[in-house]
Amino acid sequence: MSCYILPTWGVRAQKPGLSRCIREGWTSVKRWDADNGAERRMRSSQLTTLTRNPCAFSMIVSFLAAGKLRLLREMCALSFQDELMYWGIEESNLERCCLRKLFQKLEDLAEIKKEEEAQRTRETICVLEDHSKMGHFMNKLRDMVENPQSGLPGKVFACLSILFVATTAINLCISTMPDLRAEEDRGECSQKCYNIFIIETVCVAWFSIEFLLRFVQAKSKCQFFKGPLNIIDVLAILPYYVSLIVEDEQKTLDKPGSNSYLEKIGLVLRVLRALRILYVMRLARHSLGLQTLGLTVRRCTREFGLLLLFLCVAVTLFAPLVHLAENEMGRCQEFTSVPASYWWAIISMTTVGYGDMVPRSIPGQVVALSSILSGILIMAFPATSIFHTFSRSYSELKRDQERLHSRLMRLQDANQSGESDTFNDTDSLVSEETYKYFYTGK
Repeated sequence: MSCYILPTWGVRAQKPGLSRCIREGWTSVKRWDADNGAERRMRSSQLTTLTRNPCAFSMIVSFLAAGKLRLLREMCALSFQDELMYWGIEESNLERCCLRKLFQKLEDLAEIKKEEEAQRTRETICVLEDHSKMGHFMNKLRDMVENPQSGLPGKVFACLSILFVATTAINLCISTMPDLRAEEDRGECSQKCYNIFIIETVCVAWFSIEFLLRFVQAKSKCQFFKGPLNIIDVLAILPYYVSLIVEDEQKTLDKPGSNSYLEKIGLVLRVLRALRILYVMRLARHSLGLQTLGLTVRRCTREFGLLLLFLCVAVTLFAPLVHLAENEMGRCQEFTSVPASYWWAIISMTTVGYGDMVPRSIPGQVVALSSILSGILIMAFPATSIFHTFSRSYSELKRDQERLHSRLMRLQDANQSGESDTFNDTDSLVSEETYKYFYTGK
């Protein structure tokens, strides 16, 4: 065991905020390996022994000597905060980079406590719920629609959902083929067009039934409609029913003098049909990677906001410059105005480069080179933070998934041994945690 031996004499520390260090009145510090002989010498001498964290204490001693307080990489930031509180040192004495790391850990701890509080609330609700046949049925339904790992019904339900999503995506692609679009423009409907409509109807019927089942098993109906994936479900399902109503109204108004109104209805139909692509977002219910992506986007809103701000400032700077260099000095007709140059600046700074607008003059090419290099640097600034957030979010979701899987295995073992009554609360709890980041928004 390593401990620090502090003489009770010595020069007092001359640092503000070090109340405990000043009260002890020391600056001379030695580190001994505490064995039996050392303990006897400590008892016989005028020494003060403090059994504190040696890593943190070494940083505090360095702060007394050099005036620089830093946080070691191998030490827990929260433990170091406890040491600072013990010695009466203010957190503001930390270097800026270390202080940022400490604040990040505090934010993570607050989020974990918030999730634990929500978990305890759900556990309390599960304990108070009834164990009647209806309650048991709702638990089974909840496991089937929310937790594919709960058993064979959940796996079959998840596979069917993925199959219908893939079928909808393929059907949407086929419906945009030129021959089918020509038939639609002529107002005709061949057998192929009719088959596509039948497939779409079957898929929408399945999605509607799935949405109703999720709504029925939800304990909080208001919270259910606040879930991002549930909102996407509504936006993906409603266009089909709205298009049926609009098409029926279009048939009733198919007469001379109503062409302008029919054109507007046709535009509405095309927009509604384009919304069918939102069905692909339903795969997030069964994909850990897509769930991690959604969680990362929510956690990195500040980074994405900074990225957008940097791009806007740079585009506002380079667009007038390239317009001046090309239109005024180079007499190029492609950069007709500053707003038109905004498009070129955005495409260049994001390194897409469509090639529809190309600087021809040497000043314009210099501006283009500067904008491209600036875009690379701007895109790289928040990329590291976003990557670390994605990695941390994936680890958290993976750990939660493994924990839920192990809890389900214990539940199945208990059911086989006839102890299912003991785990009724756990049975109702498991299904709610799987997608907590999307359904609860926490």
